[in-house]
Amino acid sequence: MADELKRGLEGVLVAESDLSYVDGEVGKLVYRGYDIEDLARGASYEEVLYLLWHGSLPTAAELDSFAVDLAAERDVGDDVIETVRALADAGERPMAALRTATSMLSAYDPDEESDDDGEATLRQGRRITAKIPTVLAAFERVRQGEAPVAPDPELSHAGNFLYMLTGTEPDAVSEETFDMALTLHADHGLNASTFTAMVIGSTMADVYSGVTGGIGALSGPLHGGANQDVMEVLHEIDASSKDPVQWVKDKRDDGGRIPGFGHRVYKVKDPRAKILEEKLRDLSESSGDTKWLDYTTAIEEYLTDQGLVEKGIAPNVDFYSGSVYDSLGIPVDMYTPIFAMSRVGGWIAHVAEYQEDNRLIRPRARYTGPEDSEFVPLDER
Repeated sequence: MADELKRGLEGVLVAESDLSYVDGEVGKLVYRGYDIEDLARGASYEEVLYLLWHGSLPTAAELDSFAVDLAAERDVGDDVIETVRALADAGERPMAALRTATSMLSAYDPDEESDDDGEATLRQGRRITAKIPTVLAAFERVRQGEAPVAPDPELSHAGNFLYMLTGTEPDAVSEETFDMALTLHADHGLNASTFTAMVIGSTMADVYSGVTGGIGALSGPLHGGANQDVMEVLHEIDASSKDPVQWVKDKRDDGGRIPGFGHRVYKVKDPRAKILEEKLRDLSESSGDTKWLDYTTAIEEYLTDQGLVEKGIAPNVDFYSGSVYDSLGIPVDMYTPIFAMSRVGGWIAHVAEYQEDNRLIRPRARYTGPEDSEFVPLDER
């Protein structure tokens, strides 16, 4: 009997991991046993990185040391910034610019020629994680005609990015919200980009190669681009002057789908969406502008009433993350790069974990091509 074909590796177990677990039936996400709600509300992104990379939550002293070491790696060399500037001037897409710059960073890593070992992987990973926000903020400022802002080592990972992006230190609500968003996106099992990074890591390639591959996988519209799609829909609704529910009804009557609903794993509302909905409320109350909150909650209520959730098509994290980022003043096409800025922590953790007991990932494909083809020499074809 022929081996059963599992398209998209649906349901295929390829590895064991201590890092994260997703229960799509009940809407649960855990990192190393800790519920995502507890981590998002009680831990900083730096604590979550430490947890993913080192296996436990840090003590206060361990966190202080880890955060200082991470902040010390934020500076990016002039050559990389000039490349970022050239990419921005050429009109390159942010994810493509990030992919190029991340690959270039390896040329300046002091561990690049070191022996392959887990500690070197984590040191390199720390540098990548620290520098990606600097690269992204510089890219956005350059294409807006502004000078890049140097990182501030006194600010948190989340606060520093918002500072480098805008030139102004964020208020407490904005910093806390963005920090939560980073935590919520840090890891999510063997999604497409994480699996890509892990496959590359299984060849014992360096972690820069794995992260660069992860960025490439995340850039696809079926993986990392849904939050941008949601925001573009909200802007389209706003421009139409239609009631959001009527707009959605018309869209569905025309055979269209609403981005931000449905997930490959979750059959109920994504637990990350619940948290970001709350933070969108906080931001809306802080700014006095509730438009996106009103739109998203009205759409969710309508689609829920239409029975989508009962069919396993519920709001995912992207349904609310776009509105949160917009409220923070982040441009729409930077949403997926920010996703990468967070998920890099998970990519690095999975590469390091898999390489501890490495086996080259090498699946098979069922051959369906012709058989016994007769070769004809070139001059007789």
